[in-house]
Amino acid sequence: MFNPENGCFHPIELHSENRPKQFTFPFYYTPHPLCVKAANAVKTYLSSQTDFEHNFGLDSSKTGLKIGKMFGVMLVETPENQLGFIVAFSGKLAERNYLRGFVPPIYDTLNKDGFYKKNEAYLNQLTAEIDSLEQQPELEKARLMLKQAKANHIETLEAFKTHAKAEKLNRKKRRAVAAKELSHPEQETLFELLKQESIQSNIDLKYLKLDLETEVATAEQHLEALVNPIENLKLERKQRSADLQARIHAQYQFLNAKGETKDLIAIFKSTDLGKPPVAAGECAAPKLFQYAYENQLKPIAMAEFYWGISPTAEVRKHGQFYPSCRGRCEPILGHMMQGLDVEPNPIETAGVFNGELEIIYEDDFLLLVNKPPEFLSVPGKTIKDSVLTRMQTYLPNATGPLLLHRLDMSTSGLLLVAKNERTHKMLQKQFINRTIKKRYVALLDGVLESKAGIINLPLRVDLNNRPRQLVCDKHGKSATTNYKVIAVKDYKTRIHFYPISGRTHQLRVHAAHHKGLNLPIVGDDLYGTPSNRLHLHAETLEFEHPVKREWVRFSCEAGF
Repeated sequence: MFNPENGCFHPIELHSENRPKQFTFPFYYTPHPLCVKAANAVKTYLSSQTDFEHNFGLDSSKTGLKIGKMFGVMLVETPENQLGFIVAFSGKLAERNYLRGFVPPIYDTLNKDGFYKKNEAYLNQLTAEIDSLEQQPELEKARLMLKQAKANHIETLEAFKTHAKAEKLNRKKRRAVAAKELSHPEQETLFELLKQESIQSNIDLKYLKLDLETEVATAEQHLEALVNPIENLKLERKQRSADLQARIHAQYQFLNAKGETKDLIAIFKSTDLGKPPVAAGECAAPKLFQYAYENQLKPIAMAEFYWGISPTAEVRKHGQFYPSCRGRCEPILGHMMQGLDVEPNPIETAGVFNGELEIIYEDDFLLLVNKPPEFLSVPGKTIKDSVLTRMQTYLPNATGPLLLHRLDMSTSGLLLVAKNERTHKMLQKQFINRTIKKRYVALLDGVLESKAGIINLPLRVDLNNRPRQLVCDKHGKSATTNYKVIAVKDYKTRIHFYPISGRTHQLRVHAAHHKGLNLPIVGDDLYGTPSNRLHLHAETLEFEHPVKREWVRFSCEAGF
């Protein structure tokens, strides 16, 4: 039972559940029954509590900003061998870092007497001064004056040069007439006069340029006098913000099971990022580990679940368990789990296929292979075995890139292979022109009410949680999928997908996202619930044979 009045440690009875043999690998797991039991106790509390006010978006009568939250539970053991669990939430909850029954933050940024809030107040003051200066009418007037001065500079010079050109042409004509009609002394007098006019024109141009440049320079100096204080304040804000961020990062001190401590800067120094990302250390998992180590509690297992309305970008469903995020948490937890007996990383053993690849069709120009699930299309960073490497061995004399397209490692089905470069180019053109027809079959985890339709959700990578994808209207690439329901049985929907585009995880996100079908594909370990496999299969390919010039169709039944 989760009872905030009893503090952060909540006893739990073992009953018939087996005690976890190893600590949970937090980035890929199936929740242990005891973790599920602990999570259910927290969910019951969240459904009825009156200790704090936060709009999770689950009650339609509530107004205001709706925000779901990630929660984490960790099974722990006391020095007296008592089993219990501790609970944490990610970030802030009800605009607070401290709530009864939940573990505290690593560092409290909301402490009014702490250096963060004091420096934050000063930074806010700088921002207010900058905004005030940027909104002053004189600044806009100065910008307009400079713009007008530059425009006047150009227009006046052009007008003068046009007039001077006409006068020069006139002088040339007068010289020609004088050469024919005037006496020599008269010519000399006129030519000297014309020469002086030409000299005067150049002098006038020189002084005109000086006057115009002075006008522009005066306008620039006036604008600079108004802008420089703003730029100085911005520079001060930037420097103070960076200093404050570094000081905060140093306050986030993380323990591990060996009793060793590292701060955020040291942890992220050796990563690809080189520095901590925003909100690093504020997730539920690091809070749970830190509290356990500081209070001599032995971590046994953990799980994290989402509570509330689905966010706009991410695939998150109310009450469902999810792994820890990789971008922010993987380096931190990599340190904090040192000294614990942790389950092996299943990702390191993924991609192993000891059988022979099934070739569906082969001729002198191309072939189609049935890629098994959990097998790479092309070599990865650590796993080299793949369809491509197998094909390179199978076709030692082939030329060109071989593969025309790829499938996600978890997706099974048809892959098209070209045996020579010319065939590859001809088929690639069909892919580019989207004349090749692809059909996938999938099993959705639930009953889909609609029978057919189109999904349009732009996608981009989640920079803090690769390889997951986000729905993003601003920066996402367009992604379109047609679908048609085939059958509904045992609360599962069998469906055909016809992808128009080919974005990473397109079908998986379009199925799981609440703006898509809102039903994840069975076995989707990224956007749904892990199972024996991802129930997604590239079932059919149709295209024009590049040599025979006839339309061909190939199918391969799914193994589910």
